[in-house]
Amino acid sequence: MVVAIYKELDKEKPKSNFTIGIDDDITFSSLDYDKNFNLEDQHLFRGLFYGLGADGTVSANKNSIKIIGDETDYHVQGYFVYDSKKSGSLTVSHLRFGAKPIESTYLINSANFIACHHFNYLSIYDVFKYAVDGATFLLNTPYPKDQVWQHIPKKIQEEIIRKKIKFYAINAYTVAKEAGMGNRINTILQTCFFAISNILPREEAIAKIKEAAYKTYSKKGEAVVQKNYGAIDMAISGLYEIDYSQFQIGETPLGNPVTPGAPEFVEDVLGKIISGQGDDLPVSAFPIDGTYPSGTTKWEKRNIADAVPVWDESLCTQCGKCYLICPHASIRAKVYDKSLLKHAPETWKHVDPIGKEFDKATQTYTLQVSTDDCTGCSICVEYCPALSKTEPGHKAINMMDKESFQEAERNNWDFFLSIPEMDRTKVNKNTVKGSQFLQPLFEFSGACAGCGETPYIKLVTQLFDERMIVANATGCTSIYGGNLPTTPWTHNAQGIGPAWANSLFEDNAEFGLGLALATNKKKEMALQLLDELRPFIGETLVDKILTALDNTEAEIQVKRELVQILKEKLKNESSPSAKNLFHLADFLEKKSIWIIGGDGWAYDIGYGGLDHVLASGANVNILVLDTEVYSNTGGQTSKSTPLGASAKFSVNGKPTGKKDLAMQAIAHGTAYVAQIAMAGNDSHTLRCIQEAEAFPGPSLIIAYSHCIAHGIDIAKGAEQQQFAVKSGYWPLFHYNPLKPQGERFVLDTKDPSISLSDFQYHENRYKIIHQKDPQKAADFMKQSEEMKTNKWHTLHTLRGL
Repeated sequence: MVVAIYKELDKEKPKSNFTIGIDDDITFSSLDYDKNFNLEDQHLFRGLFYGLGADGTVSANKNSIKIIGDETDYHVQGYFVYDSKKSGSLTVSHLRFGAKPIESTYLINSANFIACHHFNYLSIYDVFKYAVDGATFLLNTPYPKDQVWQHIPKKIQEEIIRKKIKFYAINAYTVAKEAGMGNRINTILQTCFFAISNILPREEAIAKIKEAAYKTYSKKGEAVVQKNYGAIDMAISGLYEIDYSQFQIGETPLGNPVTPGAPEFVEDVLGKIISGQGDDLPVSAFPIDGTYPSGTTKWEKRNIADAVPVWDESLCTQCGKCYLICPHASIRAKVYDKSLLKHAPETWKHVDPIGKEFDKATQTYTLQVSTDDCTGCSICVEYCPALSKTEPGHKAINMMDKESFQEAERNNWDFFLSIPEMDRTKVNKNTVKGSQFLQPLFEFSGACAGCGETPYIKLVTQLFDERMIVANATGCTSIYGGNLPTTPWTHNAQGIGPAWANSLFEDNAEFGLGLALATNKKKEMALQLLDELRPFIGETLVDKILTALDNTEAEIQVKRELVQILKEKLKNESSPSAKNLFHLADFLEKKSIWIIGGDGWAYDIGYGGLDHVLASGANVNILVLDTEVYSNTGGQTSKSTPLGASAKFSVNGKPTGKKDLAMQAIAHGTAYVAQIAMAGNDSHTLRCIQEAEAFPGPSLIIAYSHCIAHGIDIAKGAEQQQFAVKSGYWPLFHYNPLKPQGERFVLDTKDPSISLSDFQYHENRYKIIHQKDPQKAADFMKQSEEMKTNKWHTLHTLRGL
């Protein structure tokens, strides 16, 4: 691109006000440039490593660059490209090294080493686009050596043959599991890289990789270090070269980045961005006003999990817990008419529904998993309470490798979606089971696998559906919630869903208050116009709208139908008043205003605004997803971070305690306040969210949200929430100032039944202090226990009052 600019400037009449790097087919300002131009021959090694976010690829490549830079005379460079999804999305590591100094501040476009750490990427991304002839290729594959070639898409096979690629493979996931590493394949593939490249003698390279592993993982304990050592030693024996000279080119097609049947814009624009070709789109492809459709994550089938939950219908109690806790709305259930079974796929599962509200003669129940959207976190399995009495460890839902049933489950998921959503007026949303029959309007986000925040957001959309108007603080919630190319906030079959907006980090509470004030004003204007147009609309319809209640789902539905009749009556009218009322009529229905964000916003940067909103008396609902650190920016300390926890900016343990946001809110005396933990008590979570929304004033819900920043096995996130509650660290309670004196504050949890150490020492954020300085950790624990005792004394005092 720089060469193109100089060539343009060298012309007698260069283009004025030019652009570079885009295809401007609207104003034709862009310069053409040679996409094949490169200066890469000056570098001995140019490698592209395609990894899956959180599989450790980036960390391993950073270590590799350090090892090569420290142990050889080579100059080194590493640059890492990843999108703003959380863990579980594509990462591309660009590594260069060689004898000459490296001043190439641009991405590699002539690679002599390609590594693909996730097999499914071969179907989505053109991993050989920048490979030179004779390049070396390392593939992580789930297939045996004699089956690898036949599963590779035809286009990739052709590229391998045409470019005479030297092809190596390993089943890194099998090695990782055998070594007790779970899905962490980074050190395994790093070892293979050094074994193939011969940059260092093999034994020396392995020693250095182990040294780097120790530096990286020693803070997580000796057991983790030893597992990495074992995986490194096992990696070489699992590595093999594939001689494809006698193989035939197959017919396996490339995958589509979006599912068949996607809207044209999704396929032609968003699909290109998903597959990494967004830079090739012309300016004319993009929306003229910057408006993008919502509900598009359902078209982006990331297919990142090797193992997914499988339903055992013979054990299932239909409690709803697995789909309640699912962070990505990938598990759902419906009760439906048996007549629909005549169209069901061959592998479709169903059983009689449990509950007096269902008719077993005419209705049936199905729990279905979207295997393409599941991230494989397995938190659903850990949370499932239905255990087999004859098969230890077997539950009503169990993790299984999906390869053998993937296609069948795709058909099952499509059929599941074709079944009508359950009637909201007939569902008991006051129970966990009933609430989970409601359609989620937040689905398949880019949040981390096992995320502790998204189940709360999903639940709120199920309860309050398209009536929601959301102000979202900057942070994890805005990144996985309002990101390009796809959006998880979605809509129902009528095309209506929550309205969502993000302003800034610091002003979210004020922004949400502004939305509430504007919504109230629109309703006020609509009521004035409704009265003004009485003669035209008719007394009967106006009175029905004005007197219709909107507390229950049935009442909300009746009022919605009345408003639709009103709009139908107004749509062809040309008077200014009629036109204005047509556009404002929807605000005659009850709206649910939500202000959502994390602890970095609520406890720190946006606290002044939050306090102002709590004091305003406005009817808004504030949901704080409390991970106790700035999760989005890498785990920095916030005022929510507890005493003694290690986080960025307090790596030796935070010396002060956690700010008590709930008690500060209660001090206002006019706000509904609740502290919840979904896995700690899901019924309590459900009840408090509904009470908060029904409260005619400001409400604050503080939701404990486990996070990878805590240093936990994310599959155990629900268990950690339970430990937090049982230890007394996270007491559950709610405060309702409208209740009679003596009933306002309710402590919804029992006195602590386990020690704080039983909770905290399951998390690396506490364990690391204990490993580095046992005495300091003991002091922190003593102070924490004293603070807990004081906190519980306060809670009991409030309850007594």
